[in-house]
Amino acid sequence: MACGFRAATGDIIVMLDADGSADPAEIPAFVSALIAGADFAKGSRFVFDPRAGSDDITALRRAGNAGLNLVANVLFRSRFTDLCYGYNAFWRRVVPVLDLPLPSVERTENMQWGDGFEIETLINCRIAAAGLTITEVPSTELRRIHGETNLRTFADGTRVLRTLVAEWIRARRRGAAPDVAVGALTARG
Repeated sequence: MACGFRAATGDIIVMLDADGSADPAEIPAFVSALIAGADFAKGSRFVFDPRAGSDDITALRRAGNAGLNLVANVLFRSRFTDLCYGYNAFWRRVVPVLDLPLPSVERTENMQWGDGFEIETLINCRIAAAGLTITEVPSTELRRIHGETNLRTFADGTRVLRTLVAEWIRARRRGAAPDVAVGALTARG
């Protein structure tokens, strides 16, 4: 994703999973949120809206996501309803704010930075810490039509939690958390 963000030439970047679980027909809702003033349109399966939901999440993963949302919202004074969802859109001008390192091109047995599900968390934290405007967009996660899940509930949950703490420390060092209010989060209906 870091390479793709850098290579993008359009004004808007849309992130969605390649397993077929994200409905591309929802893209206009994300674009509308950006045009209406958001810097970042955050897909949410759990925002209170009949268009939001998931056909693919287990009860354990839902509970873990809720717990990680709580940690993020306390640390970043945000109001995320779905921290660990990868369907998002943002203006290309936001890419420098993300300050993503170049990913490792060498593959090893151990996972490298950017190989895991924590990338969505890192992006959300950096957007929030920068004080950018975030609009949650209702989204339905469909059953995947390609491949098997790569999610390892406890291992990946731990990586996300470590990312939250590391990003909170990073934001504090930069003077963005917790004493500075972060970006407004709105829900679009």
